[in-house]
Amino acid sequence: MSPTDLPLPDLTNRTILQVVPEMATGGVERTTLEVAAAIIEAGGRALVFSAGGRLVPELDALGAKHILGPADSKNPWTVFVANAQRLQNLIACENVDLVHARSRAPAWSALRAARNTRTPFVTTYHGIYNSGSSLKRWYNSVMARGDLVIANSGFTRDHVIGEHGLSPDKIEVIYRGVDVAAFDPANVSEERVQALAERWQVPAKAAVPRLILPARLTGWKGQKVLIAAMGHLKQKGVVLDCLLVGDAQGRDGYRQELLDAATALGLEGHVHLVGHCNDMPAAFLLADCSVTPSIEPEAFGRTAAEAQAMGLPVIASDLGGARETVEHGVTGFLSPAGDAMALADQLSRLLALSPADRAAMGVRGAARVRALFTTRALQTATLALYRRLLGTMK
Repeated sequence: MSPTDLPLPDLTNRTILQVVPEMATGGVERTTLEVAAAIIEAGGRALVFSAGGRLVPELDALGAKHILGPADSKNPWTVFVANAQRLQNLIACENVDLVHARSRAPAWSALRAARNTRTPFVTTYHGIYNSGSSLKRWYNSVMARGDLVIANSGFTRDHVIGEHGLSPDKIEVIYRGVDVAAFDPANVSEERVQALAERWQVPAKAAVPRLILPARLTGWKGQKVLIAAMGHLKQKGVVLDCLLVGDAQGRDGYRQELLDAATALGLEGHVHLVGHCNDMPAAFLLADCSVTPSIEPEAFGRTAAEAQAMGLPVIASDLGGARETVEHGVTGFLSPAGDAMALADQLSRLLALSPADRAAMGVRGAARVRALFTTRALQTATLALYRRLLGTMK
């Protein structure tokens, strides 16, 4: 049976509440949507408590119920008292069977509400949080306090066990999923690709090899490392084009630093900061290779998996979840984090492959994503975990 055809566990007459800071654009929010869709398909009711955001209309279109509230607040009174009471009331009024928290501040609110109402409580450890002090480590620990804990990669699982001393039998790896129907080159029209190219004012087919780095503009995502690597290659006479796809999210100073770095290296006209994108499948088809040069570990690396689903080789930093999403030398290459010269070497290695060999690498990546990292696999495993917990606790 194909991973996309997996049957969902039955949740008839069950109400599941997911708690997330906001429904903006990101891996956490997208996974919230995917699980809400699965709950509804499985016969259950899907509720989401958040501070709102651009994905709420999609949530509403699924038939889920969005409850607006200050879930993004980090004010201690709001977190530990006001939101906890809001959620406790919500659990009672909506007859919630299980609560699933996906971020630290609202997880503290949800934990208190769930314990007061004896409601099963699940957390997903989506990222690797900084823990420079005992107070910060305690704050992070809420994500390991679920009756069951989901880790989005083996790397994350090992971190949670080591950081919080969690028993391995309380944690389950459920990889983030890729919608392999959406991220399928056969399902993306030339018109979509051309429209995106026109909006970004770039040719649909670059005169030189084109890279894509899909990530919000923030230092740890490694945009500066990639620009520096392009500079090293330019000194050797190898010119590349690059699409930096992602919101600045108010980091206008960092955005300007990227533009200045490109200018200093003589890369004007070859580094394109295009902002947020609502059609990533089409965006990937504008590129020859995807790069994930993060200087801190990615807990999973969803964009690397999406790029591979579209048939692109991926070059990623050799740390964190990327070691699970990218198979070195098979579906792409791993490169030492933060090392622009090493990244330039890996780009040269990829470009030295024949077109047929690069295409074969893309085919292997797409097949691996369809075997391991589908949205349906995530949905099925998450709902099975819900069923297991509900069977033992309620």
